[in-house]
Amino acid sequence: MDIPLKTVNDDLTSIIINPEDLIAYQDGAVVSRTIIKRKKGTVTIFAFDKGEGLSEHTAPFDVMVQIIDGQAEIIISGQSFFLNKGQLIIMPANKPHALKATEKFKMILTMIRDTEE
Repeated sequence: MDIPLKTVNDDLTSIIINPEDLIAYQDGAVVSRTIIKRKKGTVTIFAFDKGEGLSEHTAPFDVMVQIIDGQAEIIISGQSFFLNKGQLIIMPANKPHALKATEKFKMILTMIRDTEE
């Protein structure tokens, strides 16, 4: 049974959630929804349509990506990794990385900032 998509302002604490149900695909787009936002880190869910992606960039802290639907190509310092549903990878701080949707995919992105920042 699918849970209806909740609105951005809904409190998601203390409930059971299927993360795939929190975001919908949109044709030709990348859609994101932040589900936890704190000074020390964020958890964001993304939905990528096939062929979409995020261009190469860096982050000042490690970032964990978990694929929750579909398949993605994640490039870290020029090396490609192909991830499927249920797999995750950690992109190291200050290393260039990019994401490409080899097919539609959804992911959870977790960023935790250094305590000294």
